[in-house]
Amino acid sequence: MKKIFIAACFMTGFATFAQTEVAPLDPMQDKDLMTWYHKDFASTNIYGVNTQNAYKYLESKGLKPTPVIVGVLDSGVEVGHPGLIKNMWTNANEVPNNGKDDDGNGYIDDVHGWNFIGGKNGDITDDNLEVTRVVKKYQPIFEGDDSAKNKANQAKMPEDFAMYMKSKEIFTKKGVEAKQGYETYKKIQDLIPTMVGMLNGQNLTPELVAAIKPTNQEQAMSASILSQMAQDPNVNGKSPAEVFVFLKDQMKEAVGYFEVQATKQYNLDFDPRAAIVGDNYDDYTQKTYGNNHYADPKGEHGTHVAGIIAGLPQGKEVQYGVGYKVAKIMAVRAVPNGDERDKDVANAVRYAVDNGAKILNMSFGKPVSPGKNVVWEAFKYAQDKGVLLVKAAGNENENVAENVYYPTNFKNVEDAKPFINNMIVVGASTNNNEFLRADFSNYNQKMVNVFAPGEKIYSTVPAAKYAYLQGTSMASPVVAGGAAVLLAYMPNLTPAQVTESLVKTTNKSTVNAMISSNTNNRFDLISEAGGVIDLKKAAEYAYTNFYKANSSPSTVKTKAVKKKKMKKVK
Repeated sequence: MKKIFIAACFMTGFATFAQTEVAPLDPMQDKDLMTWYHKDFASTNIYGVNTQNAYKYLESKGLKPTPVIVGVLDSGVEVGHPGLIKNMWTNANEVPNNGKDDDGNGYIDDVHGWNFIGGKNGDITDDNLEVTRVVKKYQPIFEGDDSAKNKANQAKMPEDFAMYMKSKEIFTKKGVEAKQGYETYKKIQDLIPTMVGMLNGQNLTPELVAAIKPTNQEQAMSASILSQMAQDPNVNGKSPAEVFVFLKDQMKEAVGYFEVQATKQYNLDFDPRAAIVGDNYDDYTQKTYGNNHYADPKGEHGTHVAGIIAGLPQGKEVQYGVGYKVAKIMAVRAVPNGDERDKDVANAVRYAVDNGAKILNMSFGKPVSPGKNVVWEAFKYAQDKGVLLVKAAGNENENVAENVYYPTNFKNVEDAKPFINNMIVVGASTNNNEFLRADFSNYNQKMVNVFAPGEKIYSTVPAAKYAYLQGTSMASPVVAGGAAVLLAYMPNLTPAQVTESLVKTTNKSTVNAMISSNTNNRFDLISEAGGVIDLKKAAEYAYTNFYKANSSPSTVKTKAVKKKKMKKVK
């Protein structure tokens, strides 16, 4: 979700997308900002996750880490990125690029992972949304030409009909908004020469804009946009040439974003699946489709997530992931620029589990899930194999008990407990203590377990570059990286114990949560933990209560056991 800093005079506020590129004052030179999410709250009063002190504590106990494979189920990872290449998982049983399935797992040349949204004809970059797919599939069944048959089908398939009606409502509303957004930003893009010309060679200031006297509708709209821009400290005082570059870059991004929505994501006739992947999407038993194209060259999401988990400092770059000493990234590509398909998610989970991943990061989600049962079966499979699932809470600024964000670990929102014990759901926090909940983050005291830094997060992106993004997509890998640290030094921990250690030791806050409800509108009341994770405290808790030397997860009791201090190994 990206944030566009321009809004048309007839649109309300700013346009917001799924992860956000932010523009604080000269952020690319601010090394403190680049690493803020690692800070120690006790000494800095910033809600970082205390990364380095966690390592120091675990190492002071004489523990030596074992690498932990983290499956990044996402849009793809640039495996050759200089900040990631040394921490990529490599399938030792596969001979690279020989066109053979050397390890017999059903996937040819899966050296660093697998791509479930590709095939012999290439890769899917853009796809439609799940609500679009549901409307297309069920509209003829529930609202076809035969009204009697429609009513019969509605009565015979009540759950599918409810999903269809929910999807139709979202599709209709959001589809219109996408078309309006595309038309709006295309219009602003066309007005860039007019706006720059109206500056008359002078730097942009509120005073200059106030003195402009528009003579037609286009100039009036341009003046309104310039007035909004002049309030932004990142643009105020800039020269006409600089304003031109700023507008050009912003509008290219905005137009591109809404164009994909209007022409593909909410387009009932758009379906790239058959031609590219070539599978029968409705056949959930199919597993060995796809290819080994790990990276999405047009997307940054998965590479950014991977860097938050396991990025390594290199050159002049100070960025590093929470699990940078211990985590190995397995790239499992299953999320296009659109909604992930349930079949791909289920297969991605099983692939990662079967190939040794102990933690899966899932920074994706959607409001409806036709194949949720298949995904839930995969989640149960991961639980049975002792694999931790880390899931983003979502970026809709909603209560997830009222607006479910799939995939979820609750089969029904009324259930007291999730049906599995190996998932931790993560909301996004900020480095601003007064506005600690990121304003886009979903929340719920039962269904969101913890919060973690998810705003102004600096990490790896394609073409060997770095960028700031934000979203619960960024908060989830912070937790996944932290979980990798705990498991690396204490491999006997179960997923439930890792979760308990993170939940029980957060740094809490009673600040206003800035949610729409007046009930429980405090930060400590919008997640199970009531705070932001502190990895050092979690390490102390896990070591004291759960750690046993030379034991496997199956032999560890969930009951708290006091552990004596071990001598430090030099």
